[in-house]
Amino acid sequence: MVHPGATQAPDEELRGRLDAAIAAQTAALEPWAREVGGELDPFLRQAGVAVRGGKRLRALLCLAAHEVASGPDLPDHVIQAAAALELFQAAALVHDDLMDGSDTRRGEPSAHRALELASPGGRDRAGFGAGGAILLGDLLLARSSTVLFEATRHAAGQAAHAAARLYSDMATEVAVGQYLDLLASHAPWDDDVDLERAFRVIRAKSARYSVEIPLALGATLAGARETTIAWLRDIGHEIGTAFQLRDDLLGVFGEPERTGKPAGDDLREGKRTVLVALAHAEGDATLRERLERDLGRGDLTAGEIQDLTRAIDACGARRRVEHIIAEHRQRAADLLSRPPAGVTATARLERLLRAAVDRSV
Repeated sequence: MVHPGATQAPDEELRGRLDAAIAAQTAALEPWAREVGGELDPFLRQAGVAVRGGKRLRALLCLAAHEVASGPDLPDHVIQAAAALELFQAAALVHDDLMDGSDTRRGEPSAHRALELASPGGRDRAGFGAGGAILLGDLLLARSSTVLFEATRHAAGQAAHAAARLYSDMATEVAVGQYLDLLASHAPWDDDVDLERAFRVIRAKSARYSVEIPLALGATLAGARETTIAWLRDIGHEIGTAFQLRDDLLGVFGEPERTGKPAGDDLREGKRTVLVALAHAEGDATLRERLERDLGRGDLTAGEIQDLTRAIDACGARRRVEHIIAEHRQRAADLLSRPPAGVTATARLERLLRAAVDRSV
């Protein structure tokens, strides 16, 4: 139980501890660099770029759940476990950008584009960048696994095994979700299938690993009761779904100067999101034809993106997604108001859950 009067560390202090833990993992790669000379420098430099910045949402949710279960003291091994989530996230984004053909990430060249520029020469510079990005994602995933399993050694009782299982399940679900996302972008249009598939992708690829698993991991490492973990997971499911639906809206309607990605990037990448599935199902024949013809066209002009974005908005799909987000947000709020006996939701947890949904980046 968290005492209502307990003093929590400021978010900035936690971010500082997280950043230090993450930086230590990229620094741990330096012996390999020294062994082979300077040839690894561009590769390892990109590892540092991949883990830099971001909202640190998953890590902070993990820490907030630990606070809910055991109070404001956050041991170093819990910080390490939270850092492992950020390393995993960085690995997933490197691979995701490559699969989507994204040129930028947070306003900078994506990993495969940066490594393409670092190619030593030869005919296939793009192939060099793609191969380097695959290996970079694998490297970050390996560091994430190492950090997580070292952190769980300090957990009491069965918590270590349970935490390791959560991490393993998360990694499996993200891979499955990525494949379903890939499948959706290549499958024939089918309104009876597309919407349900889009929600399956959200559950597997994003909702669990973005919110639900971080909350469960933090509570598990704190030795929380099963009722507390289940309560947090239920909240995480609702907020995680709303989080990804918001992400889908930002992928079409977001402002590039805030998102760090070009306007309408999801349309160029051919993302069959809930938003797109609803637009295809509820739009007129002209919109359906345009989606079937233009979604996934990497050469869409800014004007074509703007016209398609307006048509998706006009058909009501955007309002429908906002309504679904509001429903999930309300269910999460209802759950937060009814915690298990002896448990108090902290201000940090409530603030982070709001920020996951009500955002513009």
